[in-house]
Amino acid sequence: MGMTQTTVLSNARVVLEREVIHGHVVIAGGLIAAVGQGPATGIDCEGDYLVPGLIELHTDNLERHIAPRPKVDWPHHAAIVAHDAELAGAGISTVFDAVRAGSILRGGRHGYVKYARAMATEILGMRRLGALRINHLLHLRAETCSETLIEELEEFGPADGIGIVSLMDHTPGQRQFTDVTKFGAYVQGKSGMDEASFRAYCDYLTGLYDRFGPAHEAATVAAARRFGAVLASHDDSTAAQVAASVAHGVTLAEFPTTAEAAQACRAAGVGVIMGAPNLVRGGSHSGNVAAADLADAGQLDILSSDYVPAALLMGAVMLGARWDDMARGIACVTAAPARACGLADRGRIAPGLRADLLRFAVTAQVPVTRGLWVAGQRVA
Repeated sequence: MGMTQTTVLSNARVVLEREVIHGHVVIAGGLIAAVGQGPATGIDCEGDYLVPGLIELHTDNLERHIAPRPKVDWPHHAAIVAHDAELAGAGISTVFDAVRAGSILRGGRHGYVKYARAMATEILGMRRLGALRINHLLHLRAETCSETLIEELEEFGPADGIGIVSLMDHTPGQRQFTDVTKFGAYVQGKSGMDEASFRAYCDYLTGLYDRFGPAHEAATVAAARRFGAVLASHDDSTAAQVAASVAHGVTLAEFPTTAEAAQACRAAGVGVIMGAPNLVRGGSHSGNVAAADLADAGQLDILSSDYVPAALLMGAVMLGARWDDMARGIACVTAAPARACGLADRGRIAPGLRADLLRFAVTAQVPVTRGLWVAGQRVA
């Protein structure tokens, strides 16, 4: 479909921000030209749902494509294209690719090398070449428990268009891994580390934070301001941690680990992002608060697919059923993340906005994507 052509998607359950109508959507020039009740001549959506293209704020899915096996470094351009295609197939039209900044270079075989600047350059390069189906933006995951964070942050600037910077702290014994045995299960299962090596690794990480943590935290806050990016916290566990995040200027809380932290976020006006895999699985793999419990308490604002792209749509549909309000469930992956990141041109089905649209059906309680349009162009 050319940008000057008009396309009509008809006979759909059109999910608006606060209601679902049976109607049609007219696309022209890459934008939504009109939304109407009832049928119209055009593509018959056969009663399927028609929703805004999904918006993903935090996914490290690209890392899985780059390193599909231990010690395998897949060609990066091919990995980016495969990642992009997977997200398009999952109904995601805008993604903030989460790239880790801050490395452990002296951690032996259990350390991790710096890659943020090179990876971001490759993503931006593929975007400029027009090789990607969906809209890719950048999210820097600033790891304060690291050796090189400040120098890595200095490699970026406002021209990179970084949309989100998140304050990450994976020091064992707090936040996501308050229970160190859970951290052990994750690290040892992933690396095959023995118990003695794991204990030494924990001591090493704790020492890193003691040496660098506060300076890295301050540098991250300053970098987010320099970039003009949204600042997010990560894995807040206590009201005190939320208060510290708010003092830094945080407006989004990624994956608070306790009901206490989520309640404090709500009281402070900080948006709460929870993992869709947590919701789909019925709980956190780290033993933290369940997304469903926060949804029931009215303390869940946004879903992220985190490590399973297909979980984003599935989680939204599950929320729609849980709340008996499909529009509210879908808003958690469309309007709410768009608003949280200042993307005023997308996230809702309304005239004048980008024609980022997803058609899907629900079969055996599983959403099945049947078409994705990005700026009016069908890409999946």
